[in-house]
Amino acid sequence: MRQQTFAQKLTRTKPVEPGEQIGDEQHLPGGLHRSLGVFALTMIGVGATIGTGIFFTMVEAVPKAGPSVILAFLMAAVTAGLTALCYAELSSRIPASGSSYSFAYATVGEFAAFVVAACLLLEYGLAASATAIGWSAYLNNFLSNAAGWQIPEMLRSPMIVSGVNGVEIHAGQFNLPPMVLVLICGALLLRGAKESATVNAIMVLIKLVILTFFAVIAFSGFNAEHFTPFFNPDNSKGLGGMAGVTAAAGTVFFSFIGLDTVATAGAEVRDPKRNVPLGIMAALIIVTVFYLLVALAAVGAQPAAMFEGQEAGLSVILQNVTGKAWPALILSAGAVISVFSVTLVTIYGQSRILFAISKDGLIPKSFHRVHARTHAPVSNTIIVCIVVGIVAGLVDSTFLWDMVSMGTLVAFIVVSVAVPVIRRKGIGQDSEGFRVPFGPYLVPGLSILACLYIMKDLSPATFRIFFIWMSIAVVTYFVYGMRNSRLHVPAVSPMLHE
Repeated sequence: MRQQTFAQKLTRTKPVEPGEQIGDEQHLPGGLHRSLGVFALTMIGVGATIGTGIFFTMVEAVPKAGPSVILAFLMAAVTAGLTALCYAELSSRIPASGSSYSFAYATVGEFAAFVVAACLLLEYGLAASATAIGWSAYLNNFLSNAAGWQIPEMLRSPMIVSGVNGVEIHAGQFNLPPMVLVLICGALLLRGAKESATVNAIMVLIKLVILTFFAVIAFSGFNAEHFTPFFNPDNSKGLGGMAGVTAAAGTVFFSFIGLDTVATAGAEVRDPKRNVPLGIMAALIIVTVFYLLVALAAVGAQPAAMFEGQEAGLSVILQNVTGKAWPALILSAGAVISVFSVTLVTIYGQSRILFAISKDGLIPKSFHRVHARTHAPVSNTIIVCIVVGIVAGLVDSTFLWDMVSMGTLVAFIVVSVAVPVIRRKGIGQDSEGFRVPFGPYLVPGLSILACLYIMKDLSPATFRIFFIWMSIAVVTYFVYGMRNSRLHVPAVSPMLHE
C-alpha cells in the first residue's frame, strides 16, 4: 500500500474489531473483562451524574438564573436526552471502550477522534477534581454537626483561588480532604471494574434515598413566593431573563457526564449492543427526575439570593427549614457517600478513555497495560489519580465547572454528527440494536443545535482556556499520535503497521 497522504492520515477511520462485536461475556488476552450487566451499568451512569449538579452547582447556577434554574436543569436534560438517543445507537453499533472517542474514530476520522479524546480527558479529569473539592465541604459540615470539630481552614482551602481582582495565590494552604478521597478511589479502582461497580451501586442507592429524604423535608418548608420573580431580574452581568437560564444550563450541563461514562464501559459490558443503550436511557430518566425534584424543593425552601457562596448548601437548607442539626447531619453523611461514587466513576471513565487511546497507538503503550489478575489498567489509574488529586488539592472549583461543561458539550456534538455518518457508511448495519427515531438527521441535528445554544453563554475565560488545551492536543497529535497510530502506513512498509 502506498504511503498515506496528509489528508488520508487525518481522516483514516478505525474498523470495528471482531472482539467488539461479540455480545457474550469474554476476556481477550491483554484486554478488559466483560463483567457488567445493565443494572451495574445504569448505576455507573447515575453514580457519575446525580450528586454533582445537585450537591454543588446550585450555588453557581442559582445566582445566574434565579428560581428559573429549574428551566436550566430541564434544558440541560432535554439536550442530554437528544444526545442520549445518539449514544444509544452508536453504542449498539460500536460497543467499544472509549465512548465518543471510539465513535468518532470509526466514523469521522482519527484527527477528530483525538480532539474528542482531549475533550473527554479534560472533562473527566476536571469533573473528578471538582466533585472531590465539593466533597470536602460536606465532609466538614458532617464533622461539625457530628462532633463539633472542623477541618482546619488551611487544610481545606485551595492555594489558587478566584478573587475579586482575578486569580490569587494563597501560599501555605491546600485542600487535603479531596486528595485523600482521590487516593481511596484509586485504591478501589485498582481492584478491578466489577468490584468497583458493586461498591458504586450500593453508594448510588444510598444517594437516591438521601435525596428523597432531602426533598420530603425541604417541601415541608416550601414557599411559593421564593419563585417570584421567576427569572433573574439583575442584568448587570448579562444574566437577566433567559440569558441567565442558558448560562446556568451551561454550568450544570457537565453533570450529565454520566451518559458518556456508561458508553466508556462498552468493552466491559455483557451483551453491549443491548445493555449499553438500556443503561444510558435508564440513567437519563432516573437522573432527570431526581434533578428536577431536588431543584424544585431547594428553591422552594430557600430564597434564590441565599444560594451564592453557600457551602454544603443542601445541608444548610435542611438545618434552616427544621431548625435542627440532625437532618443536616444525615444529608451531609449521604453527600459524603454520594460524591465518593461520583469521583470514583469519573476517574474510572478517564482511565478507560486513556486505555482506548493507547490501544490505538495515539499515546504511549504504557496506558494500555492491564493487571494480569484484576484486568485493571494500572498505569492509567495511578497517573489519573495523581493529576486529579493535585488539581483538587490546589485549585478553587470555581475555575472548573464551566470547563467540564465545555468538554462535555463538544463531545456530545461529535457524537451527534457521528450518527448520520455511521448510517451512510453502513457500519454495524446488521446489528439489531437501537436506532435513533425519525431518521439520521432530525434528532442529531436538534442535539447539535441545543449544545451550541447552551455553549454560547459560557464565559470568555472558558473559551480561552479551552482553546489553549485544544492547541496542546493538536500539537501532541502531530508530534506523536499521527506517526505512532496503529493505522499508520510507513513509506517502507507494504502493510498496515500493527
